[in-house]
Amino acid sequence: MSETAETDRIDVRAKQPARPLAFVKIKLPRRQNDGQNHGLAKRPAVGLRQSLVIALEQRRLFVLLPFAIIAGLIAATVGSASPDPMALAAVGAAIAIAIPLLWKSIVALRVLALFGAFWFGFGLLTIHGSLFGTTMLARPAYGTFQARVDEIVTETDTSRSIIVSQIAPGADTHAVPIRRARIAIRNGLQLSPGDIISAKIRFYSVPGPVLPGGFDSQFHGYFDGVGAYGNTYGAVQIVQPGEASAPDRVIQTVRRAIATRIDAVLSQPASWIARSMITGDQSGVTQEARDVMAKAGIAHVLSISGLHLTLVAGGVFAALRIGFSAFPGISRRISVKKAAAVGGIIASVLYFSISGLNVAALRSTIMIVLVFGAVIFGRRALTMRNVAVAGLIVIIFDPASVFRPSFQLSFAAVVALVGAFETMRQEGKGPRNFLQRSWTYLYGSAITSLVAGTATLLFSAYHFQQTSPLGVLGNLLTLPLVGFIMMPAAVLSVLAMPFGFERPFLVAMGWSIDRMLDMARLVAGWSGAIDANPLLTPLALVIGFGALAWFAFLPNRFRYIGPALAVPLVILFAVDKPPDVLIADTTQAVAMRSTSGLELVTGKPESFAIKVWEDTYSEPIAKDVTGMAQCDMLACVAFSPLGFSISMVKGADAFDEDCASTDLVIARIPAPGWCRTETTVIDADDLARQGVHWLRWDAAARKFEIRPAMTDLNRPWRAARP
Repeated sequence: MSETAETDRIDVRAKQPARPLAFVKIKLPRRQNDGQNHGLAKRPAVGLRQSLVIALEQRRLFVLLPFAIIAGLIAATVGSASPDPMALAAVGAAIAIAIPLLWKSIVALRVLALFGAFWFGFGLLTIHGSLFGTTMLARPAYGTFQARVDEIVTETDTSRSIIVSQIAPGADTHAVPIRRARIAIRNGLQLSPGDIISAKIRFYSVPGPVLPGGFDSQFHGYFDGVGAYGNTYGAVQIVQPGEASAPDRVIQTVRRAIATRIDAVLSQPASWIARSMITGDQSGVTQEARDVMAKAGIAHVLSISGLHLTLVAGGVFAALRIGFSAFPGISRRISVKKAAAVGGIIASVLYFSISGLNVAALRSTIMIVLVFGAVIFGRRALTMRNVAVAGLIVIIFDPASVFRPSFQLSFAAVVALVGAFETMRQEGKGPRNFLQRSWTYLYGSAITSLVAGTATLLFSAYHFQQTSPLGVLGNLLTLPLVGFIMMPAAVLSVLAMPFGFERPFLVAMGWSIDRMLDMARLVAGWSGAIDANPLLTPLALVIGFGALAWFAFLPNRFRYIGPALAVPLVILFAVDKPPDVLIADTTQAVAMRSTSGLELVTGKPESFAIKVWEDTYSEPIAKDVTGMAQCDMLACVAFSPLGFSISMVKGADAFDEDCASTDLVIARIPAPGWCRTETTVIDADDLARQGVHWLRWDAAARKFEIRPAMTDLNRPWRAARP
């Protein structure tokens, strides 16, 4: 049918001049695709090639820009050294010159844009480091220092962890070449941002990863400007209080007041879970609560992210819209929906300001602002383009966050949820009764949990060795509590605190937290027998981001090819094996595998490294081992049933015998060069430069596979050892 014939199909009632215009019914031409994917549901079935063409027609290459930058960031960390600024500038200039030369070729320009985003990511860490990086402390420093309190990281009744800057030495104390430091204070002194303190402080180097591929405090500390850790000894004095009206000080005062009100009403573990959900402070949440929530797949409730911000901002939006609509005078003068959207933006920003300012909350806040901004300007809100914009903002301003679990988990979840929404979007079905709406909520909760849980499964498995096999059930049982009772009670309690009427709301919140933990224990008990704890290599994260990029780019069912291919690729190329020997760098801890698992040969049983090793490999390390090692004044020798022996050298005279008779020599002193030609050696220099060592025995070759925790020794975040 021609366009003229189509538009001529006008209801005959429109030809009656006396009829009001409101009753005119016109059949307009079918709306063509406008760059979004809402027209896809009406398209005929298409193949993969046509799907790629459609994605290009819809200009969905834009959603690949954050993935291209992430690829550049990853490539920049794989190299042997940081990219040279002149080389980065030269390639950037070449890209700029190529733009006008390729102006007439749309395809070439798009490819160039993706390469430019990759190259921008490749140099972004260098740019960010030059702006915000710091010298990393290489050796301990002691003395009396004055410093400004920048941030209260964690706070309890007896201790607190703070970030300080403007570090100035006192008399007879040498200066430290760092911008900021994180120090622990072991007393109840109440501090706030802006305070100038004076104390005796012991600064020491930021520790490296406890395992190869583990969380790298040196890397993230460098980009945060934190060049050292430290602790105070003796009294801490406030030399000069901060300005009372400073925004960061006001926010800290509000957070502290909220925590005090919560503690006055609730007890553990509900009090600290309530704190974590309102102020973002998880430092006091019990380990039992963390473990049971993780096994039930609801650990995300503890960390302020998209769920919390959506419930708060969405609840405020709904309440304002209903409230404004109740007054005809207001609804006639303003757009109720747009006014409520403004209120939702304000609520999300205020919640973010008291939430601890973590990366997941920042990305979620940006996303919510974009969604409500789209409502205000009459645009479609939940689109992959908005996800890409939010991702770009976070990546550009904090590129190091790409390597943190919080960014990876939240970014993967949002991409998956918006993509699933695009694929399954349907037109509204008219009014529904209460039962239908309840079923839709439960069904939506289950689908949301399934989609988000599946999208984050790979990243959770890599970082936390947690798969939560019954996570969908855990979320289905607990999210109604979180959405209908817990978060509304949290919002109302905070709003009521200035008037002193927060108790009933906090009681309701505490009750819902207790019931949530009851359900989590139930689900965790059911999933105990099927709980899986896979070990993955960093290649798994690369595969996961590639699958997400494919999923985000394609607008129809073919988007699921990427995630489907990721599963066999991870199984074939990214599954790791547990170690046979682990050697700590800063303690004497050495763990060796026997027939019953890992056993501690030397070292303190309760050290931080031991706890991380146990959590990572999901097996307890036997600590009360007698007779495993044979010791004398010079060394301890241990024999593994796997067929290898190790010697832990105490004195230099042991090298003559043990280098020739054992498969591995571990020395906390420098080993002679000739010893390395006789056997495998990990000595004091190796541990100082490369940190914790992971070793696995190859019985056929009779040698060890060795993985040090730190291999990028030429990077600015690695302290130069004296």
